[in-house]
Amino acid sequence: MSLEVAVAAPFKARAQDRLGQGEFVVVLSLEREWFSPDQAKRLVDVALGRGLLASEDGDLVPQFDPAEVTVPEGFTPDESVLREQSTFESALDAVVAAGVEKQRAVAAINERQRALAVTIEAAAVLYAREQGVAVDRLAVDVREELAAEAGDAGGDLTDADDSGAA
Repeated sequence: MSLEVAVAAPFKARAQDRLGQGEFVVVLSLEREWFSPDQAKRLVDVALGRGLLASEDGDLVPQFDPAEVTVPEGFTPDESVLREQSTFESALDAVVAAGVEKQRAVAAINERQRALAVTIEAAAVLYAREQGVAVDRLAVDVREELAAEAGDAGGDLTDADDSGAA
């Protein structure tokens, strides 16, 4: 995955397990010349959103082992890594990476969405779990989205009935 390679590169270059955002951006933009500084900052946002990076005490900390990632000679990441994926796209990518044919996965996800009357994101996470794919972070995102929608509609997914509370 080129996003993981792009995120690993600064940590490998500095042989560090945490970097300030400025140093991370410098490696990607000035040293590697892969992105402009603004694009490198966007990459940070995408990587944080996908759970590849965490922000701890002002530093960026990889949530995987960069030493396990190979940066191929002459590698240049595609700018598509700067595009944030939806929960559905992330779940589908995880299922396909686990060996399920993409067309089959999309058809199965669509069927679950219709049969269960749930969002496409919920159906994708459900299908991924059925296939044994670890999508815990995505499941949390789907639950939060559903809770927010229920809150907007006046419902509450956390309290079944609090009308009798005094």
